[in-house]
Amino acid sequence: MSRLYCQFPGCTRTFKRNSDLTKHVNSSRTHQEYYRRMTPSSSPSPSPSPAPDDDRYFESVPLSPIPQPSSPQAIPVRQDTKIAHEYLTGDVFVSRHKISINIPNSGQICDEHGNPLPADTPPPENLQPDNPWAPFDSEAHFHVANFLYQNVEMSQGNIDQLMDVWARYQRELAANNSCENCVEVGSPFHSHTEMYDLIDSISHGDAPWKCLQTVVDEHLSANAPEWKKTSYQVWYRDPDTVVANILSNPEFIHDFDVAPYIHLDGAGVRRWADFMSGNFAWRHATRIQEDDTENCAEGAMLVPIILGADKTTVSVATGHVEYHPLYLSIGNITNAARCAHRNAVIPIGFLAIPKADRKYDDDADFRIFKKRLYHNSIAAILRSLKPGMKTPVIRKCPDGHFRKIIYDLAAFIADYPEQVFLSGIVQGWCTRCNAMYSELDGPADRRTRDLDQMLRDEYGGEGRTLWDNFGMDEHVIPFTEGFPRADIHEMMSPDLLHQIIKGCFKDMLVEWTLEYLKLEHGEARANEILDDIDRRLAAVPAFPGIRYFPEGRRFKQWTGNDSKALMKIFLPAVSEYLPTEMMQCLAAFLDFCYLVRRPDINEHMIQEIQAAIDRFHSYRDQFIISGVRKHFSIPRMHAIVHYPLLIQEFGSPNGLCSSITESRHISAVKKPWRRSNKYHALSQILLTNQRVDKLLALQSTLVSYHLLPPSYSPPPDAFESGSEDVGPVDSGRATADVKLARTRERHYPRFIAELAEYIKQPQLELLARQFLRDQLNLPADTPDANLPFVTSKINVYHSAVAVFYAPSDISGIRGMKRERIRSTPSWRHNERRDTALVIVDEEKPGFRGMSAARVLLFFSFRHNGLTYPCALVHWFNTYGQRRDPKTGLWMVRPAYWDQNRREQNPCLAVVHLDTLIHGVHLIPVYGSHPIPSEVKFNHSLDIFKLFYVNKYADYHANEILF
Repeated sequence: MSRLYCQFPGCTRTFKRNSDLTKHVNSSRTHQEYYRRMTPSSSPSPSPSPAPDDDRYFESVPLSPIPQPSSPQAIPVRQDTKIAHEYLTGDVFVSRHKISINIPNSGQICDEHGNPLPADTPPPENLQPDNPWAPFDSEAHFHVANFLYQNVEMSQGNIDQLMDVWARYQRELAANNSCENCVEVGSPFHSHTEMYDLIDSISHGDAPWKCLQTVVDEHLSANAPEWKKTSYQVWYRDPDTVVANILSNPEFIHDFDVAPYIHLDGAGVRRWADFMSGNFAWRHATRIQEDDTENCAEGAMLVPIILGADKTTVSVATGHVEYHPLYLSIGNITNAARCAHRNAVIPIGFLAIPKADRKYDDDADFRIFKKRLYHNSIAAILRSLKPGMKTPVIRKCPDGHFRKIIYDLAAFIADYPEQVFLSGIVQGWCTRCNAMYSELDGPADRRTRDLDQMLRDEYGGEGRTLWDNFGMDEHVIPFTEGFPRADIHEMMSPDLLHQIIKGCFKDMLVEWTLEYLKLEHGEARANEILDDIDRRLAAVPAFPGIRYFPEGRRFKQWTGNDSKALMKIFLPAVSEYLPTEMMQCLAAFLDFCYLVRRPDINEHMIQEIQAAIDRFHSYRDQFIISGVRKHFSIPRMHAIVHYPLLIQEFGSPNGLCSSITESRHISAVKKPWRRSNKYHALSQILLTNQRVDKLLALQSTLVSYHLLPPSYSPPPDAFESGSEDVGPVDSGRATADVKLARTRERHYPRFIAELAEYIKQPQLELLARQFLRDQLNLPADTPDANLPFVTSKINVYHSAVAVFYAPSDISGIRGMKRERIRSTPSWRHNERRDTALVIVDEEKPGFRGMSAARVLLFFSFRHNGLTYPCALVHWFNTYGQRRDPKTGLWMVRPAYWDQNRREQNPCLAVVHLDTLIHGVHLIPVYGSHPIPSEVKFNHSLDIFKLFYVNKYADYHANEILF
């Protein structure tokens, strides 16, 4: 049914009758004034419904007084939940102090034929077949195949050899046991061929690869370049089948949204997290409903298609072998599940990479040919989705229910060079707005599909007008032109890894900083300073998840992880060598990077992000003043101004970061390439991907039958063996928890007096008794002689494991992360005593309610039938009343009862393990003098007297160390 829209900017009310619209306008003085200006008559008359792409439809009240990007947003956010409900027609439910507003009649359940079902209808029963392990004979049969193919990636020859040895062993065992009832058992598989055939016959997750072949023009002349006469192959999977496999995966039952929603907390503050919480999903779902004149999409579930593409090189030594994979995910899956992979991000295509002689590097025809091949290939791969963008199809969802779904091209994950290819713009221009390349941060309007078409119609064929004045390549028509509602400029997602971390931080700010040192101090002195900075980086204490830089930053091949690791420790290393304004510029940029990486961003944080951008823009002028730069009109750096809008469009950027596709290259391209014979390896890569996907899909089904644990993961768990300090946890979301290691150390004395003497901590026994006084709630003035004794045996441990919710870091499918805190006399031939955060006052916010402490011993004992897990810690006192203005970091120093006799009087305590949050990274305040080259990372906590509390160690630390 056609509806009438209120034309007042920011109002999204719709009405069935003209009289209802008139009453609504007359009830508001601001509406009356607006309509009086807009219409010649004294009384407002309703306007026809705007087209879905009409800009007026997207205007809204801004979030805050801070300047917003020029692109309008679709959904107004109000401070009061009642007003929000009035402006956003939908169903409101309250749960865990949050209010979510859903689009009505979206994601309704139905039967497999599309007939609607009551909302309380249980899903079809998940009947377990007679042999759930099929096509494998048994559980052991499956585990052997899964172990050999996924875990150890054993070669075909080694599999054959192992099966032969296995069969020989079984025959010998049967011959030695002369038992009439014994049954001879051979190896699980006769050869690798049998094992591969069984994997290929798995029906779960089946999405076979197909090939597209380009047609060569028959009329080409004999002397035409080779790249024109070549027929290119594009390998792909049916994306409709791939989406169906993702939707039917029961592993996503707790990480799946059936409808767009608006999340308001208890105070009515808007929050953005997963993709479906963003304005894009709401806007497009509403547009689909409004355009559905035949009511065929009523009750349908929006399935936003998220694509990603990025070239990757697998070998330089064998001829610069590179591939161009295309990935697919869906917006219904939560960000945590997408970041943890688990088949939420699937390779659906390998795009052709045309090659030519060097003389064609700058050839316009070759450039146009490559771009057209690129767009035509993606359009051809996605063509099976097009019918489902207008007419819903029936698909099974993770909860077991069937739903009508309708597809929509939603987002594309890509770095800047790929975005240039995708959007058809000129290198050096912005893909989202039409700001001039020479002044990217100047005023600009957003690019749209309709605007592009209008400019082509107006200026197409007029030489370089589009190229020079609008930054458009008129010969390139984006692949989205053939799909309903798709706008490539609207789809460009934020790119934290390549644009922000590697592009802006490592390639720009770090290099500009080093260039400043050369301009300020001269080449010789600058090299001395750079050598000292490298020694400082090498002296950073060890911490879980932070890369060790044994030679500073002087290595050639930088990866994304290297850039992220340098970002975490760079500020303290350069603090004494840079002016305050330049340090504040770096700090503002890091604050921006960590804020936009948060998994859950609200309106107030949007304002913080904008404030960080404003500070960065203000302080970066120092690089121009010092002569390092002449301008900042750089597309990668300009991209940060769009982040406040992009967060409101797509949710938290960590769910669409190119680090997802970058890390997916490892499992989808690089590992399969290494296990191939390197000759025409693409077909082997495709087959490996297909087999791995089938094994993973079968695992998910077995988990749903409760035959495998939910946290089942093919790779061996190195973390539990103690070889890793940080890692993901595939468990349910839980509050933070710290537990001692599983196994106690055997060589320590078992009673506290002997233990105190053994570890050379004579205060341990008294401190343990004082700890018991606090645990038993005895009076604080109880004399030491009357304190309870520790009489049980003592268990000593070399580490504890902290588990906490940190979806922005390397985490499991539910966003959980684990981190090992060590206190051991021998770690890689050195003593290691880590530092940790201890809660000292729960009433105070951030670091004011915490204290840093160095763990000298983990131990436990029993008293009155209870086990007390404890830690002997050396306290650190906060230095100053506020954070260091130059770096924005808190500073601490070791606490001593007598500063003149430091070694004999450390301020120690025994604390309960429950008071520990997790580890904290301390970086020395190096001072103005160069540090000796002999100082290594394992010395730093012992020889320096003042430390920065590193809030950039990981994203979780950045959230709590304010």
